[in-house]
Amino acid sequence: MLIAPTVIYYIFFWLNPVITSIYSSFKGIDGSFTLQNYITVFTTTSFGEAFGNTAFIAGISIVIEFFIALALALLINKKFKGSAIFLFIAMVPMAIPAVGAAAIWKTGLTAHGWMNSLLYYLGFLAKGEKLLFLSGSKFSILWLIIIIDTWQVIPSMMIILLAGLQNLSKEAKEAGYIFGGNGLTVLRQITIPMLKPTIITAVILRLISAIQIWLIVVMLFGFDRIPLLLERVIYYKEELPRLDNSFQIASTYAVITSVIVTIAAVVYLKVSGAFDISKKEVM
Repeated sequence: MLIAPTVIYYIFFWLNPVITSIYSSFKGIDGSFTLQNYITVFTTTSFGEAFGNTAFIAGISIVIEFFIALALALLINKKFKGSAIFLFIAMVPMAIPAVGAAAIWKTGLTAHGWMNSLLYYLGFLAKGEKLLFLSGSKFSILWLIIIIDTWQVIPSMMIILLAGLQNLSKEAKEAGYIFGGNGLTVLRQITIPMLKPTIITAVILRLISAIQIWLIVVMLFGFDRIPLLLERVIYYKEELPRLDNSFQIASTYAVITSVIVTIAAVVYLKVSGAFDISKKEVM
């Protein structure tokens, strides 16, 4: 009886949509079982482009965000004077919803936005000179997306790593210094190994959210310009509702994205040795 509300919630708001999506992905226009939806998705050029863009953004952003978040967490963990204020400022981007963050950057990156105004007042641009941030090549746009995503996501990863650092044994680090280790040696041979379970958790959560990025991209560039896996789901569901198989194609993309997220998470867990950690804890 105690867990019944949670079970009911998951049945209606998680299990039911999952089953519906899987069923629809194998459903033809006439209602019969078919693999045509998957054939259609895998043979379209937009799928390969969406997969490549998503993999590039996820792979690069996770690496950058991890190292910056770890550096910030180590800095704040030193509890220097003003560290609480620094933590508060660093947390601000995380409190902004994705829609709000996209609106802020869209108004800033236009030709007459606040970014060009800021660069002008700082002396980096001459009067009348404008940088067209949203009109660059595909490669530059992907890096722009990574920068915006990094700005918004670093605080959440930093908080997870900071919580892990604060739970580490101080005696172990002190022992490292006593036996002649310097700060870098203690960090590399003691702090990082002890922080490994927390790092795995932070990276897994970030990996899942990175593969599902779409809202900021759509609000900045619209549909189709930078195809992404989850962006394709919204595109077929909301932008092409008149197609006879639009819902089936959207469901197919959703299932494929879920499978990719699962595979990526399992591969990372295997490579990072998380399964070995679990076995040791059980033993």
